[in-house]
Amino acid sequence: MKTAISIPPARAWQRMLSGRRLDLLDPSPLDVEIEDIAHGLARVARWNGQTEGRWPYSVAEHSILVETLVHRLYPDLALKWRLAALLHDAPEYVVGDMITPFKAVIGSDYKSVERRLEEAVHIRFGLPAALPAETAKKIKRADKIAAYLEATQLAGFSITEANKIFGKPRVACNIVIEPLSPTAAKQAYLKRFRVLGGSSI
Repeated sequence: MKTAISIPPARAWQRMLSGRRLDLLDPSPLDVEIEDIAHGLARVARWNGQTEGRWPYSVAEHSILVETLVHRLYPDLALKWRLAALLHDAPEYVVGDMITPFKAVIGSDYKSVERRLEEAVHIRFGLPAALPAETAKKIKRADKIAAYLEATQLAGFSITEANKIFGKPRVACNIVIEPLSPTAAKQAYLKRFRVLGGSSI
C-alpha cells in the first residue's frame, strides 16, 4: 500500500520591504503600507516598458497623471476621491502592470485577485471597499485620457491610432509627460498621497 505524499500548498504571499507579508488570496488592510505601494509602483513600467525616454514610465507616474486629470475634469471633487484616483492602480505593486490584451487572455481570475487587493488598499486608507459607481466612472475617464497622452507621447502611437483605440479626449490636455527615475517617481507619489490627505498611520 502506497503512502500518500502530502504536498504543501503553494506560497500565495509576498514579503514587502516593510516586512509585511501580503496574502494575495486574502489580503489584509493591515498588511498594506503606502511606502511599499510607492516603492513598487515606481519600479513597475507601463506599456511593458515599450516607451521612449531615459527611464521607463512607471505606474506611479501614471497614477499621479490620472489624479491630476481627475482634478482638472472635476475641480470640486472631494479630496478622498482624488486619493482614490491616485490609488486606482495600487494593486499593481503586487501583481504588476499587465497590458489589457494579456488581461483578456488570463480572464476573470486576474480580476478577482486585483479586486481583493484594491478593496484592502481602500480600507487601509479610509475609503470604501468599492467606490461609488459615479466616482469610479470619473476615474476611468481620466485613466483613458492618461492612456491616450502616454500612447501618443511615449509609446509610439500615431494620433489616428490613439483616437481609434482610446478615443480622442474631448478636453484640452496640454500636459507634457517626462518619465522620472524610480526614486523621483516614488517621492512624487508619496508627496501627492500626503497632499491628498493620505495617512500611513
